Order: sequence, then structure tokens, then C-alpha cells
Amino acid sequence: VQLQASGGGLVQAGGSLRLSCAASTSISSYHMDWYRQAPGKQREWVATVTSGGTTSYPDSVKGRFTISRDNAKNTVYLQMNSLKPEDTAVYYCRTQIANRQYWGRGTLVTVSS
Repeated sequence: VQLQASGGGLVQAGGSLRLSCAASTSISSYHMDWYRQAPGKQREWVATVTSGGTTSYPDSVKGRFTISRDNAKNTVYLQMNSLKPEDTAVYYCRTQIANRQYWGRGTLVTVSS
């Protein structure tokens, strides 16, 4: 499985971005996640959408970020609103299949104050 994240860029605080993660195969049976890694920090979990469509988020992004999936397009999205400078990071999509993790190349999001 290959995952490719896109949609990052430079945005002012309070702005919005939508990230996409395109998979090379069908993802309809799998949970999909977004993670991020800020400079000098550990990678942290940002959002999950289960195969059934249930979503979950950490408190740091809850109410601002929305994860969704389009199984017909083998794509997962992350809509990010009310962005803050502390959201600046490289964002990665991830899935796990048969106890193996697959990570996509990240996409950089920079939020200016």
C-alpha cells in the first residue's frame, strides 16, 4: 500500500486547509489516521476514521479538524479550520493492515501568526 499526502502549504492563523491522502489500493476495510510532527517534537496523532466512518480526535484539534473518507476514490481527507501557529508541522497519513503500518510521505503545513 502506498499513501501520498498532499494539500499542505502556508496559511495565516485562523485560516483553513484541506489535506488529502490518496492510497494505491482500496482502503474501505481499514482505519485511516492522520499524524503530524512539528520541528523538534515527536510525531503525534491528529485524527482517525474507522472503516465504519467513526471519527476521533485529540483535544488539541477537536472542533477544528475533521477527518473524512471517500472509499470510491481511495482517499482520506483532513479539513483543518481555525488554524493556529502551533499546528505547523509535517502531516502524515497512516494505516495498518495485517499488523503492518504504512505511512505516506508527509505534507508540510505552515501557519503564520
